[in-house]
Amino acid sequence: MRLGAPDDYMSAFTIEFLGLLGRWVHLITGIAWIGASFYFVWLDDHLSPPTDEGLVRKGVGGELWAVHGGGFYNAQKYRLAPQVLPQSLHWFYWEAYSTFLSGVFLLCLLYYGRAEIYLIDPAVAALTNPEAIAISLGFIIGGWLVYDALCRSPLARRPAWLAAVIAILSCAAAYGLCRLFSGRGAFIQFGAMLGTIMVANVFFVIIPGQREMVRAKREGREPDAQAGLRGKLRSVHNTYFTLPVLFTMISNHYALTFGARRNWLVLIAICAAGVLIRVYFVDRHKRHLRGGRTSPWPALLGVLLLAAVAAGLAPRAATSTIAAASTIAAPSTPAQEFSAVRLIVAERCVPCHSAMPTQPGFSTAPNGLLLDTPQALLAHVTVIAPQVQTRAMPIGNLTGMTDSERSRLLDWIGHGAPH
Repeated sequence: MRLGAPDDYMSAFTIEFLGLLGRWVHLITGIAWIGASFYFVWLDDHLSPPTDEGLVRKGVGGELWAVHGGGFYNAQKYRLAPQVLPQSLHWFYWEAYSTFLSGVFLLCLLYYGRAEIYLIDPAVAALTNPEAIAISLGFIIGGWLVYDALCRSPLARRPAWLAAVIAILSCAAAYGLCRLFSGRGAFIQFGAMLGTIMVANVFFVIIPGQREMVRAKREGREPDAQAGLRGKLRSVHNTYFTLPVLFTMISNHYALTFGARRNWLVLIAICAAGVLIRVYFVDRHKRHLRGGRTSPWPALLGVLLLAAVAAGLAPRAATSTIAAASTIAAPSTPAQEFSAVRLIVAERCVPCHSAMPTQPGFSTAPNGLLLDTPQALLAHVTVIAPQVQTRAMPIGNLTGMTDSERSRLLDWIGHGAPH
């Protein structure tokens, strides 16, 4: 099937424009949620016991003075709740819910609505669209159920052991997803699973706990401190999930990660690096409790992990990951070789990467990359090479590029793209 009718282009345009709006909203609300989360983690770790005896008698457990935007602020945190609740009480949850809802919209629009393009890779697992969507939902919903059960189990009384079990299960999920979906789809699904856990923590634990504390105060009961402690545990987990989720959100732009041969290991390593770096910054917030000292080891380990990933992904000189030999006859001149390569590109790449794409589902060239002229092809050989080598392109191998064609294209680029 080829695009040709105006309705086909309009449908592809509509999906692309809705994707643009969805990503914009997702980015804006994500910044609001993560910004608020990071701020409150920082605030909580910088509170000092009040020196004013009047504040102590009121139940204030910590306070902080700050200056920002030309004004002075005095933040105070009560040990449980103030003696009299204020009439206006601000809640922080719509940032999280809006991020989740916009993420679900994008997931359904792209990865479920166009699963054969973004989610399924027949070379990884021969799945139908319904099967792929069902597995995806199983990981997302099942991930929350397993995590929540662990947090409600006796293991919650030993936070370090709980964190270790969550880390092991997360690694297993990353491996399983990369063995079921395309690399691009697997990374996004992993982020969706963690992001769902984060927002479910807010919806099912943190906010209900806060509402119970407010209700108890209004009814004249002593608030249950355990509700706050449960919310605190989930909030701590959320802050450590944040950097891995942010990585998966941008990973689809970097084929060298999701297209790697052992992409599951790349996913685990970069996410672990993000957690370690976040651990360092959270510890650094509390350096005033340790005489101004913060152990650099978490950050160093995170950087070392990133360096190891970079070393593992670095291109190898004059080698190709495509084992199959080319079936295309070797041209005798650079011009003939260039002509052979152009035929491959015209059949396998240009259906998407042209001014007027003919591949169903595309109204414009992905990333604005055009390969429909000799000049454009020569100008983008360094961009083409990693995409072809990692099998990230053609996306979902929609145009059926063979291993021999990949080998021919990579060999031509490796020899300096003669023309």
